[in-house]
Amino acid sequence: MNALDLFCGCGGLSLGFEKAGVDVVMGIDSWQDAINTFKFNHKNTKGLCRDLATLNPQEIEKELDGKTVDIIIGGPPCQGFSIAGKRVIDDDRNKLYKNFVKFVAYYRPKAFVLENVPNILSIGNGIVKDAIIKDFSDLGYSVQHKVLIASDYGTPQNRRRAIFVGLQKGKFEFPEKTVEKYTTALEALSDLPKNSVADGDKYPTEPLSEYQKMIRSGSQKLYNHQVTEHNAKTVEIISKVPDGGNYKDLPEELQNTRRVHIAWTRLNSQKPSFTIDTGHRHHFHYKFNRIPTVRESARIQSFPDDFIFLGTKTSQYKQVGNAVPPMLAKAIAVKLLNYL
Repeated sequence: MNALDLFCGCGGLSLGFEKAGVDVVMGIDSWQDAINTFKFNHKNTKGLCRDLATLNPQEIEKELDGKTVDIIIGGPPCQGFSIAGKRVIDDDRNKLYKNFVKFVAYYRPKAFVLENVPNILSIGNGIVKDAIIKDFSDLGYSVQHKVLIASDYGTPQNRRRAIFVGLQKGKFEFPEKTVEKYTTALEALSDLPKNSVADGDKYPTEPLSEYQKMIRSGSQKLYNHQVTEHNAKTVEIISKVPDGGNYKDLPEELQNTRRVHIAWTRLNSQKPSFTIDTGHRHHFHYKFNRIPTVRESARIQSFPDDFIFLGTKTSQYKQVGNAVPPMLAKAIAVKLLNYL
């Protein structure tokens, strides 16, 4: 089965599908940094840096070298939906999503997988969700949707994503949980040191959990583990927050030093992580007085250690934070292949 990944980012969705046995023939995204990382890690896949708002589906046909497109996957940004009264109105901000629909209409894949933020289902009392279902139903697809939680599929993170799956034949049923016991932040990160490791250096310790053994499989060296140096004041405040705590654990005079409700939150070593973001510096390691490194963030997202992020550190954090956890993607792909 061949897949085309639209809005591919650095390639978390693609990686999960590849691990399920799907051949991802191309990834397309408008952000060059993400495409650089995508191409570096998906050696047999073409990565194309193009704006999907204006890219015509026919334009990439010659790049596919005659391969069929059996599945289209991707996460078009849907925060652009404009709503008036009880309907979605057409305006420029809908172009990205509409082009995803156009690609499905042109290539007529056997299936598509569209992922997005959970509140896509509730915007405008569900009119965006209804519009998505109608657009693909009009093309002849049976469309199912569900919010999945990444920790149910082995990812050490309670990340929630809305997933739409469309089939030309049959009605998709979402995968059941694949784990009995959740992977904790401690099990994900405890082998990674407090201080920076130069890219390509050896691991300082052996794996300390089953998850670490799996995530390090095929990787001999450590990459993307450069720590952020915080100022003394920040370090002092973090040090007052216990494992799993947040700003409420601080003395009252420090509680309002950052005016966001997620401020000064530490990972809980005994639970999966909360949803990590693109590097806003409000979330801290359960033990060390610093934010997680890019590698630690990638672990929380279930990227294997041999998946290396390119670009500036700020860019790497953004790439990791925007990605779909590969273990979640793999669970969806494995289930989808049963239908195809």
